[in-house]
Amino acid sequence: MPSSRGKGVLRFLLALTLTLAVAGAAESGSAQTYPTRPIRLLVSYPPGGAADLVARALGTPLAARLGQPVVVENRPGSNGNLAGELVAGAAPDGYTLLLGPSALFGINPHLYSKMSIDPLKDLLPVASLVSNALVLAADPNLPPRDFRSFIDFARHASPPLFYASIGNGSEHHLAMELLKETAGINLTHVPYKGGGPAALGVMGGNVAAMFGGGSVAPLVQSGKLRGLAVSSRTRVAVLPDLPAIAELYPDYEVTLWQGLFAPVGTRREIIERLRAEVTAVLAQADVKEKLAAAGAGDPYITTPAEFAARIRSDYARYGRIIAALGLKVD
Repeated sequence: MPSSRGKGVLRFLLALTLTLAVAGAAESGSAQTYPTRPIRLLVSYPPGGAADLVARALGTPLAARLGQPVVVENRPGSNGNLAGELVAGAAPDGYTLLLGPSALFGINPHLYSKMSIDPLKDLLPVASLVSNALVLAADPNLPPRDFRSFIDFARHASPPLFYASIGNGSEHHLAMELLKETAGINLTHVPYKGGGPAALGVMGGNVAAMFGGGSVAPLVQSGKLRGLAVSSRTRVAVLPDLPAIAELYPDYEVTLWQGLFAPVGTRREIIERLRAEVTAVLAQADVKEKLAAAGAGDPYITTPAEFAARIRSDYARYGRIIAALGLKVD
């Protein structure tokens, strides 16, 4: 028969085994039942913008698949930094998520001299959601009528042409700086406070051209602006006659994207559940139609490895341009 000491060891081992089994079952059960309460989805920009439209277009069908409400909260501030900080500091339990813009990960770490978080280390990519091309649009009164002739016109302009952006350090600004570098042209930057004022500046002849988002497409279609090209690698459905800049310069691409992120430390099972449900939602025809009708972008479905690679690529490319321009925001 076992000694009293042996019996004690045996009881300890049995208790430990039971404890581990219970803990494992609890964790498995938790992952299987997630979510059990509403999920907060923080958006980095105000209501009515493209990011907000994406959140609301995806939130309802995602809630239906998860069986819990997805509550959209708009937390604008510092080009996405505020919402990013709130999510990075939240409990890593899958109940506080971020609809994060590409600028938060590719631009802000280089542009802002002080950030309380490192987005690439403190936020965990769950899934890519949507992507948008920018539209290169020009004053319709200028002589060039297409992209090639605009590049030639800009190359020989003296003094250099002025171009508008929605603000210093914006993707719209950096897209033009990248085009200048790629095409070997010189243009002078004039930052405006938003896309509307920038478009008015081009239409009024105060500046020659700009890169604009989805709101520029109707102005091109109506003839108020002359569309020249799009910044994605391929043409876009809304303006199919415009070439992609990559057709002339194969290495050029600037694409704005939105992704779903969670605090670092969120369990793999929760991340995988969210990714699977988001991918299913993006494949729904009605969701695609809503996104297209709102000009909020096209579904952007990637593998985790592809999305991580895109984040790293944007970080490196924008960092190089920002350093060369000497841009900083305190």
